[in-house]
Amino acid sequence: MNDFTSAVASRFAVGRTLEFTVEDRRGPLSPDDAAAVRDLARDAESNDGVPPLSEQPLLSLESAEAPVRHVIARASSAEQHRHAGRGGRGPRGPRLPQVLAYAQIDLGGTSRAGAELVVHPLVRRRGIGLAVLSRAMHVASARDRSLALWAHGDLPAARRLARSRNLVVVRELWRMERPLPAPEDLEAEGLAAADPPEGYRARTFVPGEDEPVWVRLNSRVFADHPEQGRVTMADVRAREAEDWFDGDAFVLVERESDGEVVGYCWTKVPTETPRTGEIYVLGVDASARGTGLGSWLLRAGLERLAAKGATTVELYVDGDNEAAVATYERAGFKRANADVQLAVG
Repeated sequence: MNDFTSAVASRFAVGRTLEFTVEDRRGPLSPDDAAAVRDLARDAESNDGVPPLSEQPLLSLESAEAPVRHVIARASSAEQHRHAGRGGRGPRGPRLPQVLAYAQIDLGGTSRAGAELVVHPLVRRRGIGLAVLSRAMHVASARDRSLALWAHGDLPAARRLARSRNLVVVRELWRMERPLPAPEDLEAEGLAAADPPEGYRARTFVPGEDEPVWVRLNSRVFADHPEQGRVTMADVRAREAEDWFDGDAFVLVERESDGEVVGYCWTKVPTETPRTGEIYVLGVDASARGTGLGSWLLRAGLERLAAKGATTVELYVDGDNEAAVATYERAGFKRANADVQLAVG
């Protein structure tokens, strides 16, 4: 059942009004609504050159376990009827999208509720984004949290929307990248992994066995991280179900003395962009830091990506994580762009 539905009006094209509703609901979304949100995200990415929703919100669309709320703006029933009379086409010709705008609010944090929002390119600057953002802020406030909105690619439209509610940048997530040499050229660039540091051994992740061990280690490594430290077994299984998942591309490192897993490098090669690989997540337990294990894991990840034919590698890191940024810069990574998180200062 929806908690809230309101009817509002917005200018759409020259000289006429587009009536729309804004609803906020718990998940999971229906398959039709989830598909409509994915269509909306694809249309926005095609227009903007930047995906408006990151991986986690897309995986949470139909999840009954994710601690999220969904805010959806759609054309009113009367508006849909009017457009249906034109064969589903708007006054200027383009088809009226099934979902005009969407936001997802993550309520799993303790003080801030992370959110991502997208408005269809055909109906921007009509007040729809503002209506959805206002409702998202209300959802967060009702649960004693402030809203922290991600703006992927830090686009001007997102900044304008944020300013309308006095939101300022509170966090930067950098995307860093570097060219990836062919497998036979890794050693020449000092990127070959060779053997792990003394006292450690490497193996690959075993689906169906290693999930609990990895979740516990990841929670320790990223205990202070607002998103990564909250990854659950359900999150891991959702990623294992994706077509890009490959256990052989997920390296675990054990301490030889007790067999405890103390480090990992999980890599990803999306099926739609196989020439670009990603260091998906890399972590080292506090007990193994200072051993060179982190640098070795990075090289091991690069080896696996090169073996899969990737020619570019990317990773994401918080801009204020100076130690991690320095490590990646030494390995030849450079900042490519940044996503920003906006909140009340």
